[in-house]
Amino acid sequence: MKVLISVDIEGIAGVFHPEQTRAGNAEYEQARRWMTREANAAAQGAFDGGASQVWINDSHGGFRNLLPDLLDQRARLVLGKPRTLGMMAGLEAAPDVVFMIGYHARAQSRGILAHTINSAAFARVTLDGEEVGEAGLYGRLAGEHGAHVALLTGDDVFGAETLPAFPGARFLCVKTAHGYSSGVTETPAAACEAIQLAARETIEAASAGHRGRAALSGHRCELRTQTTAFADLFCQWPTLERIDAVSLAFDAPSVEHVVRILNCLSAMSFMIR
Repeated sequence: MKVLISVDIEGIAGVFHPEQTRAGNAEYEQARRWMTREANAAAQGAFDGGASQVWINDSHGGFRNLLPDLLDQRARLVLGKPRTLGMMAGLEAAPDVVFMIGYHARAQSRGILAHTINSAAFARVTLDGEEVGEAGLYGRLAGEHGAHVALLTGDDVFGAETLPAFPGARFLCVKTAHGYSSGVTETPAAACEAIQLAARETIEAASAGHRGRAALSGHRCELRTQTTAFADLFCQWPTLERIDAVSLAFDAPSVEHVVRILNCLSAMSFMIR
């Protein structure tokens, strides 16, 4: 069985403040080690459960946070950007299951460090009328490639909003949100121990082989921006439809196209910061 582990940082045990997610300071250096250890715990648990291959996708910021020398040598690591599949790069290897480790709640929720793709520019994303966060978007992308989400970790708000989208998936809560930058957390060591056990049990319980690709169909995405200036900028893209001062929409033939367009808009946003 092949496993793809996508790892973000905001949902890692012990991470509560934006400074811990931004390179260039001592708190980030500690947080990236916690992130790496949780990723490694998930990988070791997957191997313990019988996985034949494990790919680990660094899915935060510039996608170069994980420390390769702290990871199980049997794993393969996906680093750097740009990349077509973003937080789900590694789907090209045709994994059977996906783990989402250290993920966070969607924008405008009460989750710890909650946002969707780009906290400065994106206020809300809906796909076919349903509000989604990064897990919702990328989980659907995994389904298009024949993989299913089997394990998620993060805070309690993330779990409550995300689990309904993935029936049968397992959620491990490593911290409880009291607000955007406060709450109660497991220690990094305790979180890693629990993640390794959950990963092993998830793979042991999973059936080998693909469940089949989700059928490709047309999708409509609506994006609410943080300011009118971002909507002005994004709607220079001729296929985007302006809805109001801060909202726009577009149609796409697949979730992959939706994700790629949103990531391009996110990159565009740096023009006016």
